[in-house]
Amino acid sequence: MENEQLKIQAAAAAEELIAAAGVPAGGILVVGCSTSEVCGSRIGTDSSPEAAKALFEGINGVCRAHGLYLAAQCCEHLNRAIIIERDAVPFAEIVNVRPVPKAGGSFATAAYEGFEHPVAVEEIRADAGLDIGDTFIGMHLKRVAVPVRLKNNAIGQAHVTAARTRPKYIGGARAQYIEE
Repeated sequence: MENEQLKIQAAAAAEELIAAAGVPAGGILVVGCSTSEVCGSRIGTDSSPEAAKALFEGINGVCRAHGLYLAAQCCEHLNRAIIIERDAVPFAEIVNVRPVPKAGGSFATAAYEGFEHPVAVEEIRADAGLDIGDTFIGMHLKRVAVPVRLKNNAIGQAHVTAARTRPKYIGGARAQYIEE
């Protein structure tokens, strides 16, 4: 599949999720992405920096248009650390690592190279998430994650899942909740 088509598919999935999730400006969208899966191979076996760049450009463009921050999840070799713009996490503890395709993954590498002031952090609590290629992003979502069924549920050959978050309901039967 051509990289321009991947960029279009990634942007469409991000746009659909952001609309469904209602993420406010300043919010964070975490993305886990296996370019191996996108290109039709098993996760971790056929990384594609070119595909990653196209996917990053598509998703980051949508995030910027909505005033959101994109957080790119690294692969397991960097313990699923997050690459994000420094402005998004002003009080976070920064860790010292730079992703590369075989240690961090091609998508996180593309984010590191595409952001203005990239930093790595070990964890965040994102408002919504896009999982391209079954990379497991749940550890980086706020505590109550709700699945979002996307019509745009494939990018290239990769399966795509998504989630939004909501505040926890506390207080029991007598509590009154704010409707969204």
